[in-house]
Amino acid sequence: MSAMKEFTKGFIKENPVFIMALGLCPTLAVTSSVENALGMGFAATFVLVASNIFISLLKNFIPSQVRIPAYIVVIASFVTIVDMVMHAFLPPLHAKLGLFIPLIVVNCIILGRAEAFASKNNVYKSILDGLGMGLGFTFSLTILGVIREILGAGQLLGFNVLPSSYQPMLVAILAPGAFFTLGFIMAVINLVKKK
Repeated sequence: MSAMKEFTKGFIKENPVFIMALGLCPTLAVTSSVENALGMGFAATFVLVASNIFISLLKNFIPSQVRIPAYIVVIASFVTIVDMVMHAFLPPLHAKLGLFIPLIVVNCIILGRAEAFASKNNVYKSILDGLGMGLGFTFSLTILGVIREILGAGQLLGFNVLPSSYQPMLVAILAPGAFFTLGFIMAVINLVKKK
């Protein structure tokens, strides 16, 4: 597989959210705004790339009997770094994302890529895979965040994008709105794939 295909598969063919339906807990919980979506997406991308690198480097030294706990230790180390950096430099975003930052440790996208890809491939391919999947995850979160923020608040990144006469649909920024929006996007993708 070429480097470009390796990188782009996370955006379209194997998109973690819209195609593979992975990582839905943070997807549904934090996409009430674009700011939250980008924060979670970039945090998960950093952890994904960094853990893919280390797991690819250590794959021949980790006994198969303890590979999953070893992967979790590596992933947890990078999540701790992200959590501390975000807490120090982006306290308002850290407060909004709250518990979902530490939960990156058990995000099935990250653990799945460690097991299915990084443990079987070289560092270069693992970096491309991590970047592609991470940015594909960020892309998905951002799309959901844009739709939900516009419908639920009439704003985008704090700027009014709809006329003042628009009555925001509160359901769009609540939990049911996340399910409806994700379901609608997945339905559209499935219709396009069939054609």
